[in-house]
Amino acid sequence: MKTLDSVALGLLIVGGLNWLLVGFFEFDLDATIFGGETFLLSKIGYIVVSLCALYSVKFFPLITFQTTSQYRKT
Repeated sequence: MKTLDSVALGLLIVGGLNWLLVGFFEFDLDATIFGGETFLLSKIGYIVVSLCALYSVKFFPLITFQTTSQYRKT
């Protein structure tokens, strides 16, 4: 699972950087690499990053648990 977590995090970072480029410069790196927004490979890229985002929702309880545990020790 640790490998899958790392891959999901890496793809989320790449996706976030892509949205940064879209927001600041109206430049979609994914569409540029894979041949346009409507090209199949580009759509697959968007889907994979979105699935990584959904997968990463599982980390919220871990963050909450660690934060709560730290406050209970004091």
